[in-house]
Amino acid sequence: MAALIGPASAWATFAVVMLALVVYHVRHLARLSRWLADPVPGRVPEGSGTWDEVLSALHKYERAGVRRESLLEEALTRFRRAAQALPDGVIMLDAENRIEWCNDAAAAQLGLDPRADVGQAIANLLRAPVFIDHLAARDQTGAVQMQVGDAVFALRLVPYGESQKLLLSRDVTQAERLETMRRDFVANVSHELRTPLTVLVGFLETVRELKLDPQRTRDYLGMMQEQSARMHRIIEDLLTLSVLESAPPPAAERVPTRPLLERLRADAQALSGGRHRIVLLGSPAVDLLGSESELSSAFGNLVSNAIRYTPQDGEVRIIWRDAAEGASFVVEDTGIGIAQEHLPRLTERFYRVDRSRSRETGGTGLGLAIVKHAVARHQAHLDVESKPGQGSRFTIRFPAKRTIPGETDLAQTRNSSA
Repeated sequence: MAALIGPASAWATFAVVMLALVVYHVRHLARLSRWLADPVPGRVPEGSGTWDEVLSALHKYERAGVRRESLLEEALTRFRRAAQALPDGVIMLDAENRIEWCNDAAAAQLGLDPRADVGQAIANLLRAPVFIDHLAARDQTGAVQMQVGDAVFALRLVPYGESQKLLLSRDVTQAERLETMRRDFVANVSHELRTPLTVLVGFLETVRELKLDPQRTRDYLGMMQEQSARMHRIIEDLLTLSVLESAPPPAAERVPTRPLLERLRADAQALSGGRHRIVLLGSPAVDLLGSESELSSAFGNLVSNAIRYTPQDGEVRIIWRDAAEGASFVVEDTGIGIAQEHLPRLTERFYRVDRSRSRETGGTGLGLAIVKHAVARHQAHLDVESKPGQGSRFTIRFPAKRTIPGETDLAQTRNSSA
């Protein structure tokens, strides 16, 4: 009997131990299963015995995963902040060319909604044919230009990752305008120089090939000299413009205003030759700070233009005004006037309201461009008012920081004090 009880007791003990192990493992598996069904970060279940090592390893892995996600989230946040700071537009596209994210610059430039348009196909929002063709092309290198309202944008696709793309947009409106101005400038210079050169070449061939009487030869030489002088004036004005655009800001040297105005009146009377009434108004109490040669050139261009475009017996007024906020130099005339639509473009190089009349009066088409640059270099501003048939008024307004008490007034003050 004892022999039978011994083995039975051993099997019973073994069964109990095995049951306890099963319960132990099942309980830990159940805990792990519940956590895996809803994995809450930092809430990995704890274990004991063998399971303690397993669950501790899982806990470390989970914490490492959280750290990796945090680092990725920080990197993505930094990228988006950097992209937001860019002046260019940035749009992230998925493999189907749908918007995943865009910065504020892209939204403002291309009329996108950073929230509502996420998930939308970019082709449904930017419908310009040139962009649609570029998006569908196999070779997407290079950039295409698309106009949105009055602005022009360069769009470039940059692939990254497995099949994603960055769509970059850049405002090139100003660059396009500058390129247009460059082309127009080259065309205008060529046109302005071609006419006198054609006359010169024609007269040279005539003088060389034909036997002319002395009077005819003198007439031809006189016309050649006139055309040569015209080319010389154009080149001189171009060089002046080049210096104004590239030279450092003018030094703040005293420019005596009263003598400058007197010289302008004398030059105006000489240019007019008695055909106009020249009036100088205002008693300047301040001098200017800047470059006397640049200011003299700017003032002189305004005065000479007024004389050229004012009919005989008209009046040209040179006016100086002192004010608390600065000073103003004004040239008024009773000339032919300028239509309103031409005023915004008057300071462009070679822009003329009437080309034939400009050539007759000897203008180069660069005078007001020189005035604009010289004035800007002195922190001043040019205002133009004009009506056809009623004359024009050109006003240069200097800020107070560009004025200084005049030398004449200072001398009078010292004499009064003495």
